[in-house]
Amino acid sequence: MKPTLFLLAAGMGSRYGGLKQLDGLGPNGETIMDYSIYDAIQAGFGKIVWVIRKDFEEQFRTQILSKYEGHIPCELCFQGLDALPEGFSVPEGRQKPWGTNHAVLMGKDVIKEPFCVINCDDFYNRDAFMVIGKFLSDLPEGAKNQYAMVGFRVGNTLSENGTVARGICSKDAQDHLTTVVERTEIVRCAADGTNAGAASEPIRYKDEQGQWVVVDDNTPVSMNMWGFTPDYFEHSEAYFKEFLSDPKNMENLKAEFFIPLMVNKLIVEKTATVKVLDTTSKWFGVTYAADREGTVARIQQLIDEGVYPNKLF
Repeated sequence: MKPTLFLLAAGMGSRYGGLKQLDGLGPNGETIMDYSIYDAIQAGFGKIVWVIRKDFEEQFRTQILSKYEGHIPCELCFQGLDALPEGFSVPEGRQKPWGTNHAVLMGKDVIKEPFCVINCDDFYNRDAFMVIGKFLSDLPEGAKNQYAMVGFRVGNTLSENGTVARGICSKDAQDHLTTVVERTEIVRCAADGTNAGAASEPIRYKDEQGQWVVVDDNTPVSMNMWGFTPDYFEHSEAYFKEFLSDPKNMENLKAEFFIPLMVNKLIVEKTATVKVLDTTSKWFGVTYAADREGTVARIQQLIDEGVYPNKLF
């Protein structure tokens, strides 16, 4: 059974200043997700599913879905604040979505095969899709609790225009993930945080005490590219009820149910293993509005090198 590509497309790009999912960056108005889908098709994926917000369904169908007709089967599902288990309701004043793992849960009725979850606004590059596609395709039929994560080398994931947030990963001797720790400020800089972005400086992240800690360029980080089997939905449903039952999460109107939160629980309890898959791919994207020009140039360079055709679909 061919794996499915599941794109998280329900968020607003707050730092970027708009719906960057729909921003045309290629020569014919291609979005970053168009390149991801093209790469996924090359890597043997058999279906595309998006989770989006209901309020931009019409624009999404017109601008995005229509171009894939005849290329690959596509489906939509929707993330809404009120998509909660029976017995739970949205706290008064809550406006923020429930997070990435809540978005993943929205696919439970349409995804019945191994699947890869990605952000729709990150340019992952083809090797990453080949690596995760092979892992998912090689799983025995009916496999459960054997998951994977593409571990990008942190040095391949930086922005030239500011700090980035990444999940810094640790793994054991079998390349199984042991922890993911979200670091919200990662950048090349001096020990005191100055000289940010200089190629001569090591990569550092700011820890809980506000100190800059050096991290090796090849340290694996999560770019939210995960490989799961459908049993992951069952784990997520059960844990989401626990999450919602915690008064702290209901009182904090910005509390989110993230994928690493779920994955860490499964690892700690030894319910599942998560293989860290290495990739040579160099990530790029539009974390900041100033990243846009460089992203357009890098896409054009890949076209000039023959990696992509001038027109994808």
